[in-house]
Amino acid sequence: MPGTSSDFVWAALFDMDGVLIDNTDFHINAWLQFAQKHDRPLTKEQYVENINGHVSADAMAYVFQRPISPGELIVLTEEKEAIYRELYRPHLAPAPGLLEFLNALKAQHVRLAVGTSAPESNVRFTLDGLPLRSYFDAIVDASMIQRGKPDPEIYLAAARRVGVEPDKCVVFEDAFAGIEAGIRAGMKVVALATTHTREELADTGVSLIVDDFTELTVEAVQNILMIK
Repeated sequence: MPGTSSDFVWAALFDMDGVLIDNTDFHINAWLQFAQKHDRPLTKEQYVENINGHVSADAMAYVFQRPISPGELIVLTEEKEAIYRELYRPHLAPAPGLLEFLNALKAQHVRLAVGTSAPESNVRFTLDGLPLRSYFDAIVDASMIQRGKPDPEIYLAAARRVGVEPDKCVVFEDAFAGIEAGIRAGMKVVALATTHTREELADTGVSLIVDDFTELTVEAVQNILMIK
């Protein structure tokens, strides 16, 4: 049939935190605990505006208000992520509708990739813990890029790894920085209202806003790519 995924090669690129899993509150609490431990006051609002969606190097520099050396970054990042994993481990679960949506995409031979600002330890924790890794043709994490979101590098790298041009990619994001990265990469973006409200996401330039994956079909997402 003309217009179906079988004769149109495209890719779905997913952020991880707040998208594949609805874990934003756990990351917020982990950052607040971590910052308090280091006597660096941090609010939820500061997290949402300056940390969510950013790679650890940028997030740590914001919390400590100074450049962080590579060696120090490794130690601090794992300290914070250990707090997060301890908090979230009992609640680890795929986002509502995710597995059904991924299976539908795979059935239509859509290329799938993850583009996440998370460190590799959290990628293992999430993708192997659920498990989700087998669904994806490529995974790009923070260790594989030079410039974090909102720079488009991570999604451009994911598109290259699945062999699909940027204008044939749809990004699934929850964070402002990630949405900007997808748009700057020349891709369409679907926003999940897990971190921000629909109202907050309305003026970001995304093609579609949903609460979770139960509201999506493969055809509806593919049709986004047809809109010029």
